[in-house]
Amino acid sequence: MSTNTISAGTPTSVRRSRPFRSGLVLATLLTCQLMIILDITVMNVALPRIRTDLHFSATGLSWVMNAYTLVFGGLLLLGGRAGDLFGRRNLFIAGTTLFTLASLAGGLAPSATWLLVARVVQGIGAAMAGPSTLALLTTTFSEPKTRIRVLALFSGMSSAGFAIGLILGGLLTEWLSWRSVLFINVPFGLVVVVLALRYLPDAVRQPARLDLPGAVTATTGVAALVYGFISAASNGWGSETTDISLAAGVILLAAFLAIELRTAQPLLPLHLFTDRNRAAAYANMFLGPMAGMSMFFFLTQYLQEVRGLSALATGFAFLPTALLMFTMIRLIPRLLPRFGPKPVTLIGTVLMGSGLALLTQLSTESGYFPLLFAAMLLMGLGIGLAFSPLSVIIMSSVPPSEAGAAGGALQTLQQTGSSLGLAILVTVFGTAARGATGSAPQVLVSGITTAFAAAVGIAVLTFLVALTFRSTRSTT
Repeated sequence: MSTNTISAGTPTSVRRSRPFRSGLVLATLLTCQLMIILDITVMNVALPRIRTDLHFSATGLSWVMNAYTLVFGGLLLLGGRAGDLFGRRNLFIAGTTLFTLASLAGGLAPSATWLLVARVVQGIGAAMAGPSTLALLTTTFSEPKTRIRVLALFSGMSSAGFAIGLILGGLLTEWLSWRSVLFINVPFGLVVVVLALRYLPDAVRQPARLDLPGAVTATTGVAALVYGFISAASNGWGSETTDISLAAGVILLAAFLAIELRTAQPLLPLHLFTDRNRAAAYANMFLGPMAGMSMFFFLTQYLQEVRGLSALATGFAFLPTALLMFTMIRLIPRLLPRFGPKPVTLIGTVLMGSGLALLTQLSTESGYFPLLFAAMLLMGLGIGLAFSPLSVIIMSSVPPSEAGAAGGALQTLQQTGSSLGLAILVTVFGTAARGATGSAPQVLVSGITTAFAAAVGIAVLTFLVALTFRSTRSTT
């Protein structure tokens, strides 16, 4: 029985308590997801002060971000399947607890090494909790219309979290200190754990063994790829470290696929990709972040280095994008049943591509109004429409026993796509900047606008994949 289905004979007090309980379950899961996503961007604006306080080297500072991204991306598939086998509620609570304790430890860090270890542990906790969050949403809210709404909320929270992270990071860094960026997770994490212990349903565990060979090859393969993308962004595509890491990642993932084809209980059931709509949605969950999420990285540099905005003002510059993403959260549950995923996703990718195309017109003299503001609006609308249907398409028809694996694959592709996209576009940026002439701001803008032009190309590819969706108004 759905959590939203109440029989006529149910006592009135119980009928009134069920919406309240369902609301607490939804708030608990979405808060955890927001914390996980925020931690990818919230540290960005605090990096200069972290470097000063903990005496990071210029190269070492990047690992404040990379340590979290690498571990999180590498362990998502394992975390998703482990939740299916050992209990999603248990893994969710354990992962959130670990993430919260690591946030506290990171905020107290007396040295650079301490902070990096805390970031690694945060990544482990996030990889445990993240896939279980999506699986618990899918299996708890089983009524079709409600499921569409909560999956749209999940997707919108994931996308808007990037913009909210910059705003929150700016506020906390300017008003308190960089340590508060980590401390803020502690009260929210504790509340999530307490509510999860009290209200989260304990789903039936699957009687199966964990695919250890698949777990090892998938985890190390994804980690090697993510590390290769990180290395490409900092050292270039021709460096030995980049080439070895990417080659190792490809070989290990090829071995992983071979193992999954032969094992009776795979870490990632490959039949998840046999449905045309779901396969296309997975592809765009990889391509979309490649095009769209790099906007936050490049515009942060532009606003601070070229326009001279403070960290706080830079964060608030992304407010239109965040607000429109949240607006789309409310609209998607109405749009999908009426129009189906294809037109919604196509319109979203067109708007996202248009916003990126507008950003190719940036100059050293561009003001926030009208160009940047218009681009922010288009990106908010586009990302909200392009990404939100994907979670619904992927998760709405997945068997409950495979919800964790499907969610882990979704988040792995999203995370890997973001890392690869940033690496590609940073390389494009560097190549264009090296060939540019003029003042330092002019060189920076030349690199940024060229990177945005490449992002437009990726958005076009995202649009072409969306054209392959079956035209249907049913998403369940």
